[in-house]
Amino acid sequence: MAIDPVSDPDAYRRSLLTALGDQDAAVVLAAGPEAARSLVASAGSLLRVGPEPGEWSVLECIAHLADSELVTAARLRWIAAEDEPDIVGYDQALWVSAMHQVEEDPDTLLGAFAANRRWNLELWERLPVADRERFGVHRERGRESIDLLVRLQAGHDIVHLGQAQRALETVRREATGT
Repeated sequence: MAIDPVSDPDAYRRSLLTALGDQDAAVVLAAGPEAARSLVASAGSLLRVGPEPGEWSVLECIAHLADSELVTAARLRWIAAEDEPDIVGYDQALWVSAMHQVEEDPDTLLGAFAANRRWNLELWERLPVADRERFGVHRERGRESIDLLVRLQAGHDIVHLGQAQRALETVRREATGT
């Protein structure tokens, strides 16, 4: 069972940081868009098929990554520019379902994800190291610095790219009967 970021924010944060481990967050983040593109390309006709009712398809996982990168873009900028801004959470499952993201154009999602990721990494790289300790106050998780936000986002990539890969493997097995 997945950890609910709202009801157990500390466990959620730990799970993302554990997924990242000792990996360089910037390297993981830089690789994310190409990994997403590769998954979409390999999914073929199974792109929009979820492994179980209520479980995300490859495309929905990629849509969530694109949404998350958009949210991260705003959070990074608020924290870099303002003193201790309020950081609003969001319901990731609701965003995927309410916006009917299973119907999205994969190229649009991949383009948005890659463009926002590149923009966020460029900001990260030009920030003075001391500024990476600036923080906002997340309504569910408390104080989060820019440095922590970047590491959480890298762990988030690992978790959801893995989820997309497992979804694809499951629907492939079901489609082939193996």
